[in-house]
Amino acid sequence: MRGLTRLLSGLLTLAFVVMLLVAGGIAWFHQAVDAPGPLAEKRTVTIPPGDSSRMIADRLEQQGIISGQSVFLVQVMSQDAIARASGKPARHMKAGEYEMEPGISIRKVIQKLTEGRSLLYSVTMPEGLTSFEIVRRLINDPNLSGEIAQVPPEGSLLPETFSVPRNTSRSQVLALLSREQDTFLSAKWAERMPDLPLKSKEEALVLASMVEKESGPNDDPARIAAVFINRLKRGMRLQSDPTILYGKHGPKVQWGAKIYRSDINAKTAHNTYQIDGLPPTPICNPGRRSIEAVLQPATSKELYFVANGKGGHIFSETLQEHEAAVKNWRKIEREIRAEERTAEAVETTSADVAPTLINSKQVPAVSVVSPPQGAPSDRVPLPVKRPQQ
Repeated sequence: MRGLTRLLSGLLTLAFVVMLLVAGGIAWFHQAVDAPGPLAEKRTVTIPPGDSSRMIADRLEQQGIISGQSVFLVQVMSQDAIARASGKPARHMKAGEYEMEPGISIRKVIQKLTEGRSLLYSVTMPEGLTSFEIVRRLINDPNLSGEIAQVPPEGSLLPETFSVPRNTSRSQVLALLSREQDTFLSAKWAERMPDLPLKSKEEALVLASMVEKESGPNDDPARIAAVFINRLKRGMRLQSDPTILYGKHGPKVQWGAKIYRSDINAKTAHNTYQIDGLPPTPICNPGRRSIEAVLQPATSKELYFVANGKGGHIFSETLQEHEAAVKNWRKIEREIRAEERTAEAVETTSADVAPTLINSKQVPAVSVVSPPQGAPSDRVPLPVKRPQQ
């Protein structure tokens, strides 16, 4: 009996010692997992797609984010084991670019990688770009990856600023812009003003693209939209200069190009001086304000507008009022041209001592060719001049 008692006592003592060692090991391990890491200053680390846990651990160690791989790998495996035991899916570390703070612990490193909290980069698409221009911007963005198979339909993308992780595919960005456009347009179409002369969301998008290109920085797009809506209701041609340029050049249009008499008279599918009603497609990708303006236009009887030289327009209800506004605009044009000639002369003679002089009025240039009766010669965005006689 004594021998058995000693054996049991020894086994109990051994078990107790083992438990103490295990408990001590667990406590040490948790302390190691939560202890401040060796990183002395903020650092960005990139985890490529397809990296294994061991490869990630090696990368983190080499960049001084963790002091050793063993604790890191054991913590990753223990998290996976706990997840499986509880019937939950394992959380894998994700590829991406991550910013690591000084002294970040192993636990927080793993948490950041499994949650995919990678750095985000802003991508800005200004309103009024064609789909071709948007695709070109995405291709030139070094933070994005992948190819673009084809240019999306005109007007199908919603211009805005958004944030994505580095190496997001360009096709994903286009899909995002397309979904946002469809969602926003559908919501605003449901809230549209009654009795608009627009049969579908697609027609609203076409008109919104014209409002986008006609609106100056100091304009109310809803007032611009009202002029076009009033003209559509009366069966008047829209006579929008941007449609001339898009009809001539297509998606690769240069909006600052001069408009000549031959351009105005050219019978293209988009030239609203030559066609009745709306063009067959949008001429750009309009922003939220322009879409809202078309579906909730201002209440007015105005049929005309002309540039005021200050980033906006002067609106008129009658042709007589409009012609007076045009006459005043021509006077402003002459003054601007005189200022530009003076500025050019000063710049030419003082280029070695003075900076380039910039026209502070920021108004469109004008074509060197005089337009026919009732047609504009200004560059885009420009006014609707008069109804068809």
